[in-house]
Amino acid sequence: MLDFTSALYLGFRHASQDLPGWEQLTLGKPAALEPVPQSDQVEQDLAELIGCERALLATSTLHLFWDLFTVLARRRVNIFLDAGSYPIARWGVERAASLRVAVQTFRAHDVAALRRALEVGRGGRPVIVADGYCPGCGKLAPLTEYVEAARKHGGLVVIDDSQALGIFGVRDQCSPYGRGGGGSVRRAGLNRDQPVVVGASLAKAFGAPLAVLAGSARLVREFESQSATRVHCSPPSAAAVAAAWRALLLNRCRGDSLRLKLFQLVARFRGGLARLGLSSSGGFFPVQTLRLPARLVTEQIHQKLRSSGVSAVLHRAGGDGSSALSFIITARHAAQDIDQALAHLAEAVAQSTPKRLERSNTSCFTDRIMAQDA
Repeated sequence: MLDFTSALYLGFRHASQDLPGWEQLTLGKPAALEPVPQSDQVEQDLAELIGCERALLATSTLHLFWDLFTVLARRRVNIFLDAGSYPIARWGVERAASLRVAVQTFRAHDVAALRRALEVGRGGRPVIVADGYCPGCGKLAPLTEYVEAARKHGGLVVIDDSQALGIFGVRDQCSPYGRGGGGSVRRAGLNRDQPVVVGASLAKAFGAPLAVLAGSARLVREFESQSATRVHCSPPSAAAVAAAWRALLLNRCRGDSLRLKLFQLVARFRGGLARLGLSSSGGFFPVQTLRLPARLVTEQIHQKLRSSGVSAVLHRAGGDGSSALSFIITARHAAQDIDQALAHLAEAVAQSTPKRLERSNTSCFTDRIMAQDA
């Protein structure tokens, strides 16, 4: 099976024999009492990579954003939420709203709408919340403008950088994604003096199941002292921390070459789609969502691909509940994998039944495919 469903963008797998050893998987105590061995070094390396004064590990972005917005809620703030933000950051915002923090949503990446909202906002310093990169629209957030707006009003920008970390980095003419893999803050050229805090999962590009909070030393200390999950929940395991350490080492040694290979594979996929008369959203990011002709049934294309040995991601798209089909490309794919997948896609499109003949059974077919992939 050709697998195009994994978000391990750089292809890091971290087999047990490749990791440094550990004496015990967990210390049996919360991070507030004692850090997991090796976590201090990983945190220092991540702070340097992302471009912030300090970083702190967390079990997941769910733990991280739950605590972060609880901490921010204790300040006198108003939250301005980019409508394109990922659900986990939204759940953190909902936590703040439950603590009576005012929340206002503005259209995704609409700087003018944000500025208008900030001008009429009253009662607290603004906290602007956004994803560093939006796979749905294929664009980086306008972070420079968000930071400028936050500074003008004495506020803060909170970035969910789970998609961008490990892919984007410092701009460079020879590196399409940028150098280093530090994420959207590095890509935007922001320095550590800017009012920015980053929350990101390392489970995608870096393949390590844990998260990081990065920002000013003062904010990270505040988070560290007030975090409830660092007291009541288990910290990242020794294995997860070891995987993060190895991922950062590999990123320093091979990251830029892997990112270049990944870009070339994505470009090959998009070029192949064009030759088939098809296209995709996502720019040159590894997540490529097909724009299929309206006459085609997305679920049918997905099933035909599976039958021919190609696994892609069938998912909901937009607020209307319609289906979409995405290919996730990683640095472990080869050029021949891309070509083979495109050939099978061409066959699936050619053999598909026009949508008008599927009206009577589309609903049950959709439910069956969705259940199969659940």
